[in-house]
Amino acid sequence: MATGRRDFIKKATTGAVGVVFGSSINAMSAKSYSKIIGANDRIHIAIQGLGRRYGAYLQAIAAKENNIDLVYLCDVMKSQRDKAGEKVFKVLGKTPVLENDIRNIINDKDIDAIFMATPDHWHTPGACMAMQAGKHVYLEKPCSHNPEENNLVVAYQKHYNKVVQMGNQQRSSIETTEIIKDIHNGIIGDAYRAVAFYQNSRGQVPIQEKALPPEGLDWELFQGPAPRRDYTDNTWDYNWHWYGWDYGTAEMGNNATHELDIARWALDVKYPESVNVYSGKFQYKEDGWDMYDTMEATFKFSNNKTIQWDGQSRNGYDKFRSGRGTIIYGSEGSVYVDREGYKLYDIKGKLIKENISKLSEDGVALGGGGNLTTRHCVNFFDAIRGKATLNSAIEVGAISQMMTHYANIASRINSGFEVDEQSGRIFNREAMKLWSRTYEPGWEIKAI
Repeated sequence: MATGRRDFIKKATTGAVGVVFGSSINAMSAKSYSKIIGANDRIHIAIQGLGRRYGAYLQAIAAKENNIDLVYLCDVMKSQRDKAGEKVFKVLGKTPVLENDIRNIINDKDIDAIFMATPDHWHTPGACMAMQAGKHVYLEKPCSHNPEENNLVVAYQKHYNKVVQMGNQQRSSIETTEIIKDIHNGIIGDAYRAVAFYQNSRGQVPIQEKALPPEGLDWELFQGPAPRRDYTDNTWDYNWHWYGWDYGTAEMGNNATHELDIARWALDVKYPESVNVYSGKFQYKEDGWDMYDTMEATFKFSNNKTIQWDGQSRNGYDKFRSGRGTIIYGSEGSVYVDREGYKLYDIKGKLIKENISKLSEDGVALGGGGNLTTRHCVNFFDAIRGKATLNSAIEVGAISQMMTHYANIASRINSGFEVDEQSGRIFNREAMKLWSRTYEPGWEIKAI
């Protein structure tokens, strides 16, 4: 890669994340800007993890005005790489290099940024390795596997000064941004309570049995930072979410991340003062699902504010009639908001305004994807170039992610606990035993 292009990308992100260029460049049209910068403005990227999520990035990558070169597709499963290569060729007219080991990509000095859409246990270690090697990172939720990793990924971002966008794409919704600004300006009076919810009808999963890894799967690399164990049938293809805590973060990390982030944003709160949870496995009791499939969590904050979570993974009764979303209550009204837009109600419950997006974003479908993801990716590219602030900078997203970790920990120890609302630390010895996790020797994340 030409030195000039690398210098441009580096200079564009010098200083604090999200610092923008002077008004003379900001005022230029995209066409004029591209003529001046030309190929030096091209961002070379890789995608790690080629399951259900990566396809949502392709629209933003393919758009010529974004000037992106997708160089690598990486996955530990050969069939995933091959399928992704064929799909990307149809979209981009080229097949990127198909790579098994992300470490080879991280060591490639010509790569500017990496999209990480791996299983949860890889997110923070992969992001930290990438930042250490000078890469920007689009980091899918959950941004961490546990509270300690949550702090580490933020510390690495600050130390290496890289652009790190968390993949909670509703932060890029025009309608959500609009109504939350209105909430902060008092449109429903004093916002005091939010109810975030998610409902799905996931079915039974097989009971794990030891087996040979599927053909083409690099089981060693799949495990990566996690302690080594024998392969069990059907683990690699999504069910790692529900097969214990080595790889997944249950439904809280998988989906609650999104709505809890909106709730926290709307109430303008940071860490809670206390966390209490009711949870259990209540559906298909004899199958291989190891996690809770039902959770109600209550997070109490200072100033008498509360966020409640209502999550049903495998009970299809849609009591909120919309699958997923967030309701914010105020002293003078209430708001319902989801990925499609919002509805504003007065104190008597009368609808007084709604703004429904003409765009689309999948709700509970596996992988998600849609226009919000495209906007989120474009925002990431613009931030790398120094033309925009991140819509979900990692230090902001990580606070919301911590809420999911608190709930998971409370569920695992079957006890609520208090939290330091300034630092986020837990006041409970049993809970603090789950603050971090055990790593395979040699894969530990070094503190900075």
